[in-house]
Parts: sequence; structure tokens; C-alpha cells
Amino acid sequence: MAVHPITITGEPVLHRRAQPVEAFDDELRTLIADMFETMDVANGVGLAAPQIGVGLRIFVYGMENDDGVAARGVLVNPTLVTSKVPGSDPDPDEESEGCLSVPGEAFPLKRADWARVSGFDGDGAPVEFEATGWFARCMQHEYDHLDGKLYVDRLDNRQSRKAKKALKNHGWGVPGLTWMPGVDPDPFGH
Repeated sequence: MAVHPITITGEPVLHRRAQPVEAFDDELRTLIADMFETMDVANGVGLAAPQIGVGLRIFVYGMENDDGVAARGVLVNPTLVTSKVPGSDPDPDEESEGCLSVPGEAFPLKRADWARVSGFDGDGAPVEFEATGWFARCMQHEYDHLDGKLYVDRLDNRQSRKAKKALKNHGWGVPGLTWMPGVDPDPFGH
């Protein structure tokens, strides 16, 4: 297993739709193991392949939940169906989200409270479950990465202005920027 650098917003692979996985082989299983290792060293709860520069439809997660779903898993070529996203303003104390590709920042965002996720594991076996609460938020966040969206792309106008200012102040939004978990300081202070 190997830890990979995490791409920062502005890297093209983060902003385009990822391609479906076509082969469930040892190369895929190695990539998945590397993704778990990278997520763990980065203290993340999810990591999508585009976040390590790989434009494939894969994400891993490591998050306790109340839905009877294993706390660690992988989704290959997933689909996602959600309940309606509430129209109210997000609560900055209860609904702030962060992202390893927008390191150290967090902004409030409304998400659906429920999601049905289906796809395949690393061996090609079908996986399907329902997620609620923060686990549903995690599934939506990681799935968005596979469609070339970051959570900052979904912010309301007020929060979007704040995010754009923060990204500009960091010098992000251009290709070639990464950070290395386990080497660079943890941007979220874990």
C-alpha cells in the first residue's frame, strides 16, 4: 500500500466526470488499498479516486453509522438516489462540510437526509444500502467527486462568495497543487 498526494481544487481531474471502472483486477484492488491508506493517513472519512489524480468512478469511506452498514467500504461505479434536499439555509454549527481537496476549510451546506447507494465492491460483487444523517452526507460528498463536483460548487450564494475568497487567498484553483498526508501538516488539525 502507498499513500498518494491529494489533489487540491483546480486540478482538472477534480472538475470532470470520472470514467467507469472496466476491470475488477489486482490493479484495481491495489488502487483501493492505496485509497484506504491515503484516507486513513489524511484523517478523512471518505476519499474518491479523482482526489488522488485517478479519473475513475471509485470511492472509499470509513465512517461509523446508524444504518447497519459496515463502517469501512468501497463503492465502484456507484449510483446514488437521494431524498429531496431541504430548502432551508444550512446551519453553520451542524451542517458544515470539509474536503481533503479544499484542505483546512469548511462551509455550511444543505444535503439530503437520506441516500440509497448501489454499486460494486473491489471484486465486482454488488453492494447496496441506505444511508442517513452524516453517513448520507458523506455518500453524497464522495459521489459528487465522481461527477466532477466539489462541495464548494454546491454552496449557496453567501457561502460561495466566502469559499471563492478563501480559495483565492490560498492561491488554489490552478492545476498542479497537492498536499501529502503524513508529510505535510494536517490541514484540519487532527
